[in-house]
Amino acid sequence: MKNINFEQKIVIPGGAGLVGQNLVARLKARGYTKLTVLDKHHKNIEILKLVQPDITVEYADLAEPGDWQRHFVGADVVVMLQAQIGGNDYQEFVRNNVDSTALILEAIKVNKVPSLVHISSSVVESASDDFYTKTKKDQERMVLDSDVVCPVLRPTLMFGWFDRKHLGWLSRFMKKVPVFPIPGHGRYMRQPLYVGDFCNVIISCIENRVRDGIYNISGHEKIDYIDIIREIKRATRAKTPIVRIPYPVFYTLIWIWGQFDKNPPFTTQQLAALSARDEFEVIDWPGIFGVPCTNFTRAIDETFNDPTYGKVVLEF
Repeated sequence: MKNINFEQKIVIPGGAGLVGQNLVARLKARGYTKLTVLDKHHKNIEILKLVQPDITVEYADLAEPGDWQRHFVGADVVVMLQAQIGGNDYQEFVRNNVDSTALILEAIKVNKVPSLVHISSSVVESASDDFYTKTKKDQERMVLDSDVVCPVLRPTLMFGWFDRKHLGWLSRFMKKVPVFPIPGHGRYMRQPLYVGDFCNVIISCIENRVRDGIYNISGHEKIDYIDIIREIKRATRAKTPIVRIPYPVFYTLIWIWGQFDKNPPFTTQQLAALSARDEFEVIDWPGIFGVPCTNFTRAIDETFNDPTYGKVVLEF
């Protein structure tokens, strides 16, 4: 059995979101004791403190120099998770995906942190041209052009415990509306990735001291969007009818929503990305990292029915 230091200091910028909350839960279950999360989402920070009261959690605007940089002193590992995923303000994407990365890389270099795991995204190889895709491409390029050697993980759309933006939001929306609308035919192929599996890949990188490489971590099952919605309905025992709506009508409704909500749950850019027909490379990441791939149906059941984390909801 390999020698694992469960007392190494792990710093997780952007760790109060979907991946971070799941990663903390699994790191603690493994026995890690020195975890530090830096984030600026007040509500989700409070949820993390409530669920995981024995770790260090601190508010930090990572796009601005500040006191948060002291946490990189003596750090053994950094898992870079911070990301702006949704919204209509391009500058917010630049701040949270690009400006923050420059400061984190600087802190890593100044403090000679020996290990970084960078979380990129499958969208860097996408046909989409939205704010998220542009800035995630810029972010990954910054990391690869820096002097910091690290593995780069590119996950596809993720779901699991604490999912506030993707399948989790869809499940809550399903419970609130008389019918669940599907854009067009709904046959938009997805490769959803269970965040529990992805977190285990990150942990494998930490424990096996993976130093470099770019890895496309895609879901191994190809599932149409409408079938994902049907699985959510099954797992949550929802009674809401699923109704197809013509794509132009759906687009218009989403656009109108965006005029009244500065942080809408679903934007026209995301709708365009949904229908872009991207297909991402599937590599043998279970074999590479020694992480079993969880069956989609089982993963959906764990997501919504886990007695400890299945009902914890982050703020959108």
